[in-house]
Amino acid sequence: MTERASLPLAGPSFGADPSFVDLLRRERPDTLEHLRQTISADAAAWVAHGTTVLGFSYADGVIVAGDRRATAGYAIADDKMRKVFAADGYSAIAIAGAAGMAVEMVKLFQLELEHYEKLTGDRLSLEGKANRLAQLIRQNFPLAMQGLVVVPLFGGFDERRGQGRLFYYDATGGKWEEEDYQATGSGSQPAKNSLKKRWRPDLTRDEAVRVSVEALLDASEDDVATGGPNIARRIYPTVLTVTASGAEDVPEDDVASASAELLEERS
Repeated sequence: MTERASLPLAGPSFGADPSFVDLLRRERPDTLEHLRQTISADAAAWVAHGTTVLGFSYADGVIVAGDRRATAGYAIADDKMRKVFAADGYSAIAIAGAAGMAVEMVKLFQLELEHYEKLTGDRLSLEGKANRLAQLIRQNFPLAMQGLVVVPLFGGFDERRGQGRLFYYDATGGKWEEEDYQATGSGSQPAKNSLKKRWRPDLTRDEAVRVSVEALLDASEDDVATGGPNIARRIYPTVLTVTASGAEDVPEDDVASASAELLEERS
């Protein structure tokens, strides 16, 4: 997919705009109306929020992971929320913050990348994907000021450099690249403290899975909003790797095995 494909356009009003969001804004502005809505601070406090996600580089690329808990105020809103997604074949996004807005942003971002690829016949560069996600976060800033903050992590395999890269953001859409490890969400500090001890750049895939699960387990022990592994209910962190072979979910059995080993050691 290195050459631009000659694709028929849907009509003169659609043009060849590679941005799906700009296309919506021009043709169906009503679908983005929610971005201008307001919400009270009290209401925002009781919206479901995803908590802790992390990412880091390892020998083959990058790995991103997240716990499964979503909270609403002092209550557990969901114990099986997924917070880590493949953005396209060679990148992944992990979300923390207002759950509804975050999941919608992921879907919009996935459509953005797919739309660009269909129109141009080529993939957007990893840097371009990271910049486009920053723009989506910036567009959510009015709602972020009302408490509906979305702060994701983004990682992928840069085919041009032949290595994994990781980016993190703030609520204004500010973007920074992280060369080793990063975490965001309510349990980010204990997760980063754990990664500080365990991370190294030459981790194998299995070692990276264990390190990510251990960091989330450490976060769950210090942060009540972060859910730890639950063997009885088979609730385990979501872990996804991105390498030269593409983005791939780590099988649940591998995550379960790493979780069981860690819990056994601590018991």
